Amino acid sequence: MIDGGVHLTEVRRSLSWKALRRRTQSGPPLATHARHGLAPINLQGIGTRIRPPVCLRQSFRPVAVRWVEPSPAWRIRLFPGRGAHRPPFGMTIPLMENLRNVRNIGISAHIDSGKTTLTERVLFYSGKSHTIKEVRGEGAKMDHMELEKERGITITSAATTVQWLDKKINIIDTPGHVDFTVEVERSLRVLDGAVLVLCAVAGVQSQSITVDRQMKRYRVPRLAFINKMDRTGANPANVISQLESKLGLTTVPIQIPIGGEINFGGVIDLINREAVYFDGEKGETVRREPIPAELVDEAERARQGMLEALSLVSDRIMELLLEEQEVPLDLIHSTIREATIAQQICPVLVGSAYKNKGVQLLLDAVNAYLPSPLDREVFAKDNMNGMA
Repeated sequence: MIDGGVHLTEVRRSLSWKALRRRTQSGPPLATHARHGLAPINLQGIGTRIRPPVCLRQSFRPVAVRWVEPSPAWRIRLFPGRGAHRPPFGMTIPLMENLRNVRNIGISAHIDSGKTTLTERVLFYSGKSHTIKEVRGEGAKMDHMELEKERGITITSAATTVQWLDKKINIIDTPGHVDFTVEVERSLRVLDGAVLVLCAVAGVQSQSITVDRQMKRYRVPRLAFINKMDRTGANPANVISQLESKLGLTTVPIQIPIGGEINFGGVIDLINREAVYFDGEKGETVRREPIPAELVDEAERARQGMLEALSLVSDRIMELLLEEQEVPLDLIHSTIREATIAQQICPVLVGSAYKNKGVQLLLDAVNAYLPSPLDREVFAKDNMNGMA
């Protein structure tokens, strides 16, 4: 079948391949074609790109020619009235990526909470950048404006794309100053998830409340990352309490710190019951070890509290806890993901971006718990009728 359903069933001896090509290029049927009673044949588009069979190029015996349907990848380019057409030779059409492996996230917080510093570490650990630049001094990569580098603040939103494990993460670094909150507003409108960065010393601040209100307005699921755990006066428990009292979030801490302030050395993964350390000059080597003996009891109490919080959104976990059985890891991960996407809980992680600790685990949490574009329901509002 050639372009539109015309079957080429027989080619007579007087009709050579060259004559057939001249007939398709000239338009009107040749006298030879009419004399032999051949129907008009349309070989435009795909058909004209077929290499003639050997029997047509070397002999004049009657043959039956069959058209082999091309693969769907060749039928992407559609032209009105002409059907599917094959792209020019040498052109490759990229296959559509799996949207399940895409994360569109934003990093938002109060000014000077470490958003851009965190983004710089994400660029480095994902391999997008080979050096780590600081906000103070030469300026971060995400702060591309001269004024941003001079003042050490973010003025406009900046977007970048990184690859972490099997997921493609599109990141928007947003400003934290109240004067540029419109940048946060327009970024959250197009995002599927967000990371709310909080200072371990100051906790929830004024712009944190504004950002939380914007996230709730656009129904954006979020993770909470308590940054600056290395600073004097860092108190993650106080920050978690403020998240619940000031923002009304149901927090689920999935990590606790190892040490604090100047002695901050790593984090304890409550889900996997592991102590995680970050070695190397820039924290690029992640080392997992058993939980230190002096922190085992504290870690078990924190893990039990995490499971009890998850049992409020999962009947299966509630049943296992009542029966005093071990909760499978897959069930914990799936429950956290589903409840986060439904905005029933807010997972809380800890770390210090400036000291290169905890950033890789945050990227793992983004992959595991934040939604893909296929997990989000997007609504449009009809301003004329007041309907969604």
